[in-house]
Amino acid sequence: MDELPDFELRKTEDEFSPVTSLPTPRVSQWVVVAMLLAGAAIAAYIAFAWRPRPAPPPAASTAPAATAPAPPASLGGAGDPITLPPLDASDAVVRTLVQSLSASPAVLAWLTTNGLIRNFTVVVANTADGATPAKHLSSVRPSSSFRVVERNGQLSVDPRSYDRYTAIADAIASLEPAAAARLYATLKPRIEEAHRELGSADQSFDRTLERAIVALLNTPVVDAPPRLTPKGIGYAYADDRLESLTPAQKQLLRMGPRNERLVQAKLREIALALGMTPAQLPASPQ
Repeated sequence: MDELPDFELRKTEDEFSPVTSLPTPRVSQWVVVAMLLAGAAIAAYIAFAWRPRPAPPPAASTAPAATAPAPPASLGGAGDPITLPPLDASDAVVRTLVQSLSASPAVLAWLTTNGLIRNFTVVVANTADGATPAKHLSSVRPSSSFRVVERNGQLSVDPRSYDRYTAIADAIASLEPAAAARLYATLKPRIEEAHRELGSADQSFDRTLERAIVALLNTPVVDAPPRLTPKGIGYAYADDRLESLTPAQKQLLRMGPRNERLVQAKLREIALALGMTPAQLPASPQ
């Protein structure tokens, strides 16, 4: 719309002539007076009475409500449709299911023990928390002792010590990932029960298992026998990076590079078969 022109504010010459009497208003003057009164009334109304009507509030946004993030998928998917016995009576069914998964002597040795589900649960929980699970795996403990060698006054791990763990690494490498994941899903109700006994009622065992797998995959592989320094009645790694590893990671490192690679490769395959994503796992070593 075009703007209205400015009002003319200059006086005319008639306004400066002296007034000697009040002339009789003409019709046109009455019209002007009426317009002035009307304008004054409108101005007064605007100034004192009228208030602009508030604009209607904007329509409420219909943006979709924020949805809670979906809970993590249950690891292992659907298990076999079998009726599980109570936890205290579960060893027999565990032995049957695990024997169908692996006939490795190391696995069969573990199956001779009692409380298999509780033992598996505490081993994984220890590993997730960084503690060594060795005391809970006495049935597969190597028969020979740890050995060191000294060259030019420097102590290092004797590579022959790695052979003690070859049978265990081979047993783990023999597992079929999809079958291992299905076995885990089948036994999970009793595993969760054993996990709650450890005081972990606020977290699914799935998350504990994930942490244990990631911790072991984060263990560095050292091809050259690591150097050692005496520490108390034993030894410490001379490399601070290795010495700062958790006891669980040191236990895996002690298996030697060949065995460690086998274990880590199979753990990665099992993790993916369980339903973990590649983004959850440490990058594969080159």
